[in-house]
Amino acid sequence: MEIKDLIYENFNGCISVRKNGNIIFQNAYGYSDLPNKIKNELDTKFATASAGKVFVAVGILQLIERGKLNFNDCICDILDFDLKNIDPTITIRQLLNHTSGIPDYFDESIMEDYDELWIDYPNYKIRTSEDLLPLFIDKPMMYPAGERFQYNNTGFVVLGLIIEKTVGIPFDEYLKEFIFEPCNMLNTGYYELDRLPSKCANSYIFDNNRKEFYTNIYSVDVKGTGAGGAFTTVFDVEFFWDCLLNGKLISNEMLDKMLSVQNSEFYGYGIWLDKVNDGKYFPHFEGCDPGVSFISSYNTEENISITLVSNFQDDVWKLRQGIQNQLKD
Repeated sequence: MEIKDLIYENFNGCISVRKNGNIIFQNAYGYSDLPNKIKNELDTKFATASAGKVFVAVGILQLIERGKLNFNDCICDILDFDLKNIDPTITIRQLLNHTSGIPDYFDESIMEDYDELWIDYPNYKIRTSEDLLPLFIDKPMMYPAGERFQYNNTGFVVLGLIIEKTVGIPFDEYLKEFIFEPCNMLNTGYYELDRLPSKCANSYIFDNNRKEFYTNIYSVDVKGTGAGGAFTTVFDVEFFWDCLLNGKLISNEMLDKMLSVQNSEFYGYGIWLDKVNDGKYFPHFEGCDPGVSFISSYNTEENISITLVSNFQDDVWKLRQGIQNQLKD
């Protein structure tokens, strides 16, 4: 069996597999614009949901290395708005490793669908990280800061705000200048859904009642925030891996910290870690929103990267596992 035989019928999106920098498999499937039958291509820009957390984490780690921030800095010393019931002593480290306990505007342990957020609060209002404040600022802490790991979207919204307060420009402009452009990720950015540039895929959700697909424009933030929402291509993701793992974005010492387990057995700083055996982990980052699914992993031992993205929320996790198994055989 070959990798192409693993791709199930009606998959929509792109897949890229590389080993030692050489392409093993690349292909695009389905449509970026379903009604007009415009096909996805390898350089199509896709929404990636929470995958953007890894970019924010790298941005923060860069600022720490430059002496602008410290892992132990408290949010009360950086942010200039009323934290209300949020613990002012939450640290940057706790935000990075999801142990802050800060109230999560989208608590995935109790909420199933991201579009539930917009029942009472229009999604078109979300064009900056600060626009999400009303969704969490009046909530109580989830648990005492540092008590345990619990994946938290608000934590990365706040990290995006910390970047902005530290450098004086929007977080996505910082990421463009210090991550995307240095990595030649010229087709990556945080775009507004009502102002998308060319070659962006629409993302589709299936309506079980009407038996048809509809776009997710009313189901996600109009523009991405620190919690996620970047658009990118499979090519740009590979550029990112190359720069990150070769020490072009942060030092090797800081990279080791980022890719080391932090208060859980499966997460570092802004990146997931797949346990291979005792003491060995391979990194990946991923995202899922209505109409969006993304995962990219890197086997640092065999130098293999696998990136899959779908604009129909197809099961990229199952496909990645199948590809990994195929590469072992």
